[in-house]
Amino acid sequence: MIPKKRNMQSGAKAIVECMKRESVSHVFCVPGESYLPVLDAIHDEESITLISARHEGGASFMAEGFAKASGKPGVVMATRGVGGSNLTIGVHTAYQDSTPMVVFLGQVHRDFRGREGFQEIDLDQYFNHIAKWTVEIQDAKRVPELVQRAFRIAQTGRPGPVVVSLPEDMLVEEAEMTFGKPVKKPSPRPSAKEIEEIESLLHQAERPLIIAGGGVQRSRAELSLWGFATKYEIPVMAAFRRHDVFPNNNEHYVGHLGLSTHANILKTVEKADTILAFGTRLSEVTTQDYSIIKDDHKLIHVDIDYETIGNVYAPDVGVVADLKEGLQALSKINVMNRWSEWRKETRRAYEDATTIDSESLNQNVIASLQKILPEESVLTNDAGNFAGWLHSFYQFRKKNSYVGPTSGAMGYGMPAALGVKLARPERTVVSLSGDGGFMMTMQELETAVRCNIPIISLVFNNRMYGTIRMHQEIHYPTKTIGTDLGNVQFSEIAKGMGVRGFYVRSIEEFEEALTEAMNCGVASVIEIETDPEQISVSSTIQQMRDKHR
Repeated sequence: MIPKKRNMQSGAKAIVECMKRESVSHVFCVPGESYLPVLDAIHDEESITLISARHEGGASFMAEGFAKASGKPGVVMATRGVGGSNLTIGVHTAYQDSTPMVVFLGQVHRDFRGREGFQEIDLDQYFNHIAKWTVEIQDAKRVPELVQRAFRIAQTGRPGPVVVSLPEDMLVEEAEMTFGKPVKKPSPRPSAKEIEEIESLLHQAERPLIIAGGGVQRSRAELSLWGFATKYEIPVMAAFRRHDVFPNNNEHYVGHLGLSTHANILKTVEKADTILAFGTRLSEVTTQDYSIIKDDHKLIHVDIDYETIGNVYAPDVGVVADLKEGLQALSKINVMNRWSEWRKETRRAYEDATTIDSESLNQNVIASLQKILPEESVLTNDAGNFAGWLHSFYQFRKKNSYVGPTSGAMGYGMPAALGVKLARPERTVVSLSGDGGFMMTMQELETAVRCNIPIISLVFNNRMYGTIRMHQEIHYPTKTIGTDLGNVQFSEIAKGMGVRGFYVRSIEEFEEALTEAMNCGVASVIEIETDPEQISVSSTIQQMRDKHR
């Protein structure tokens, strides 16, 4: 009998082998000496591309955007306490957005732990409350077990970020490695009793409304949602920053529950008597500070995560299920289609709320994006009031065409667009940012140039932290402090990095710049001079002050 050959590998090589088995194609990082053996193992693995960023926060946003666009876990790496601290913003974003991410962080030598070694932090404890799971690998032979568990936890149930701490001496330690199979995500179905309970509630419903969230997208259930809504004539509303969960130009789509949502759309929720919450955690923003779902609403809540059910509102029927399986089962219930007039009423309310005002430059920019961009384009956005124009007036007509941070993280839009473009190179990718957020991560334009990632970045420059200024004007009118910013020429800085830069003041200049950016084949920045007085979609600063008086 021939003895079985032992599979001896270093801890670092075993980590990369796990990545390969999980079909990881891109890894984002800022390199660090504490995990050099992992970088070396990636160098020797032809199937994995390493993207080295200018800041760990930017790298984490790239990984998060890549994960949303690809449906695969984003992978990001950084060194010890300082690098780990810098990428915390991406971990928090992935946690609130339910995005699968695996974070590998170099850690100090095992013999140095507990002595306040160079850049030492208890990384597994540091990230514990904003990650789905954290672990520090102390023994090289457990690398396959723990890393494969990390990929499994990141992707199953409610997805999220997992942080793996890697003592640097463990990475060069050799051990006999045994690998398991790649992750297969479970797809639970509703029980027969749960289906009967939902059918009974819908028999009684006069004005049902679907609120659809990221769980629909993660289970690739958009078509199933369309089929269910169409069959039963039930209007569909998107949860916060999940615009592309349902085609916005479809007659069943009735709006987006986000920041500064139009009163017409909120009225639809108020009038509804039965809420079908599909794949949404019913967040603070979606529920308008937990205010729009009332005791007299009947609530049917379907989600992959049992901890989400009942966490905010106690449902009349709560179902733990994969949304694709759940919607396919619900599409077979015996309920008469009698909600056509209600659906038409809610659609009219949405259309009235989204009429373009030809005098507004920002609205016309959104209208031009709608007119010029291919429908399959992907849009990302940063945090800020400028996003209100996108959320209110752009119609996402294709699935997987929007990537935005429900965490409200500034600096997200452009780095996330880099991750999206790497995941979907065939698509036009456009990011939207304000000048405040863009300045936080604009160094990643150099990453775009160096790695040949041709995205288009729009920067709405009103020389202020506009959202915070708005809240100042609401609570402390005329007392401006900390929100005025300097006059930065982002288009000129972009040119210095090798990016195509455009500065525009009119819709004609914008359309010309956008067309040129789409055809130039390199990263582009279009800086849009924005009126600081127009502080939000619905108000000017003067109007807010007048209202306060």
